[in-house]
Amino acid sequence: MSDHPSLSSSPGKLPQVLQALQATLAAAGFDPARDTLAVAFSGGLDSTVLLEVAAQWQREQGASLVALHVHHGLSPHADAWLAHVEDRCARHGITCAHERVQLERVADSGVEEAARLARYAALGRLCRAHGARLLLTAHHLDDQAETVLLQLLRGSGLAGMSGMDQCSTAAALLGDPQTMIARPFLALARAQLEACARAWSLSWIEDESNSDPRYTRNALRHQVMPALAQVFPGYQQRLARAAGHAQGAQVLLREVAQEDLAQCRQDDHLRMPALRALSEQRFLNLMRHWFGLRGMRMPSAAWMQEMRTQLLQADVEAQLCVSHPDGEVHRYRERVFLAPRRRLPDEGAALSLRWSGQAQVQVPAFYGTLHFDPIAPGDARPGFDAHWLRAQSLLVCGRSGGERIRLAANRPARSLKQQYQSADVPAWERPYLPLVWAGEALLFAAGVGMDCEHFADIAAAAASERIALRWQQD
Repeated sequence: MSDHPSLSSSPGKLPQVLQALQATLAAAGFDPARDTLAVAFSGGLDSTVLLEVAAQWQREQGASLVALHVHHGLSPHADAWLAHVEDRCARHGITCAHERVQLERVADSGVEEAARLARYAALGRLCRAHGARLLLTAHHLDDQAETVLLQLLRGSGLAGMSGMDQCSTAAALLGDPQTMIARPFLALARAQLEACARAWSLSWIEDESNSDPRYTRNALRHQVMPALAQVFPGYQQRLARAAGHAQGAQVLLREVAQEDLAQCRQDDHLRMPALRALSEQRFLNLMRHWFGLRGMRMPSAAWMQEMRTQLLQADVEAQLCVSHPDGEVHRYRERVFLAPRRRLPDEGAALSLRWSGQAQVQVPAFYGTLHFDPIAPGDARPGFDAHWLRAQSLLVCGRSGGERIRLAANRPARSLKQQYQSADVPAWERPYLPLVWAGEALLFAAGVGMDCEHFADIAAAAASERIALRWQQD
């Protein structure tokens, strides 16, 4: 049998899988003349059918296609699986890229999730390396039913019960908010894909770990789902339909959260008076939405309730901090901030440099970037003479205490603590705001501004280059 059969003339359900692929690509806005398509190819039955369909579509469209394989090293057969994948791709003339990942010191109960996270992270890196903005996976109707049931058993909310989307971004998994995941087979049962594979006489890998009942999804698949099928034939479609209802409700919740966010947000924070006006459920819905926008994992319902209680009941002047696995929730002067989880800069952390005209310098110890912004001739903004600045040995470091800074000639020099208070810089943010020194002279304090003592004279330096220092948190 030919390695490149025509989908339109093949028996069974093959035209249906092609239609599913074409509809999904259209929904994702994929342009075959411009974009590169990536297929997650494990070598199992589902992804083998997907690769076969994508390969035929590629030949008809002349598109760019790359198959991506993740080598976990968990099975003694992993090297053989990689060889199988590369051979299958070679037969189709498809570029095959792979990455080896290692899971270290993971308990058996956590291997399933650790492997999933490592796999998606690797797929995201491979997509970026090959310029692919759309990643196809072979999830099908049975996978959707398992996902919905598993989330129900975990007590998940609507977002979990919504199951998988046909097209979505997954920045937390792939490490890139621009790459989309598309699942063209989500409405097709696994039995349909197996019929396709047998009609095409395809060979595929059987992963022995898929029958290991220690893994939750396997136990569900082999012990619970068969019993459901006996009592509720076609339960997969029913669970998928329930997921669709949950997705619709989730859309409404997102719209409400967006409206509430517009009412409560000011700059980079939320206003406590506006938050107090929300009902309990709208408050929690808004916070979940805000966490999602920041790429933070959803905490438990108990954690959310405790956070709400603390935010609402703390004294007005209290500087509250509630820890989250991915960051911190702060309340300061009736405002609520989300801060990433960071390690305090080491005492004495410093960066010595000579400025040679670069636009910016990253300062990892303080989680930010120091910018050197040129000031156009005739611009009245203050700044340092560029020639003078090039001649200085600069030191970027944290506070040691007692520093004073003068922001303008018509203002007195004041302590940094006073300047932070006047600038409304929260106390918990100050350790991450570095100072820039030239010898004994303090030139710049992030969050406050530049010291005016060494500003270039605007009138005398109208034709010369001047530089303003600026700090930007990562």
